[in-house]
Amino acid sequence: MNEGATQQAPGKGEVVSETPRSPDTTMVTVVYALYLASFVVGFTSVIGVVIAYSYGGSGPTWLDEHYRYQIRTFWIGLLYASVATLLTLIVIGFPLLLALAVWFIVRCVKGFKGVQEKRAPHHVDSWLL
Repeated sequence: MNEGATQQAPGKGEVVSETPRSPDTTMVTVVYALYLASFVVGFTSVIGVVIAYSYGGSGPTWLDEHYRYQIRTFWIGLLYASVATLLTLIVIGFPLLLALAVWFIVRCVKGFKGVQEKRAPHHVDSWLL
């Protein structure tokens, strides 16, 4: 009898899948959504970065790169926001805060697009876009 031709029937509760499963991108998408929601509810980006730290390293490389991108976006954004807030004392901080908001939104949109295309975001190590 050919051993490769026989398949054992799955037991109760077992699921046999013939096709490879695509990785779950729900939490990556949730983090990007939390980041964007922080414009309305200020603290959601903190929840998002905690999720990114929790789920990072648990999926394929391209998905882990998204978590890394999200973590970097949070910390770089916090640094930029701190500097821009200090510079509001000499008025230049206001346009910098506006530029920061645009930067943050663009990074989130680029991340969403990368998740939909199932690829890592471009320029993960960049401090810009």
